[in-house]
Amino acid sequence: MAVYALGDAEPDIHPTAYVHPDAVVIGNVTLGAEASVWPTAVLRGDDGYITVGARTSIQDGSIIHTTARQPTLIGDRVTVGHNVHIEAADISDDALISSGSVVLNGSTVGEGAVVAAGAVVSPGFAVPAHRMAVGVPARLREGYEVPEGRFAYAVESYVQRGKRFRAELRRLS
Repeated sequence: MAVYALGDAEPDIHPTAYVHPDAVVIGNVTLGAEASVWPTAVLRGDDGYITVGARTSIQDGSIIHTTARQPTLIGDRVTVGHNVHIEAADISDDALISSGSVVLNGSTVGEGAVVAAGAVVSPGFAVPAHRMAVGVPARLREGYEVPEGRFAYAVESYVQRGKRFRAELRRLS
């Protein structure tokens, strides 16, 4: 895995977290227990800090960054889909940030909320708990509440996948 210190800032990776060899983790980044970071994901804690909670997956091609003014905080049991960009935002526990979405500076995503695939959450926008943000720019989907525990299966599948990759992944070339 490509894990780098930047000056005195070193990543703090829980021993049960999984970082794929083709992922990059730089600087002031904390990964919680059973978190996973997948191929070509980049977590760059250079201007500020990034925290990724327990059992959270950062999937392939995602970019997690921060600013000097605002950290990036990603809670426990969050699923960050493929090719997501999160910058200086606060993502609460049990949220789903769907593939190809963008969550920008100062925005918040509440507990159990969903950012739909391809949505762009504008700076400072708040997605309330158990609601869904859709579109560009993102707006709340009217009349829809995300059921409690709706994405627990996705969390568990990535925890198990991280364990399998840690035990079975071998480079052949």
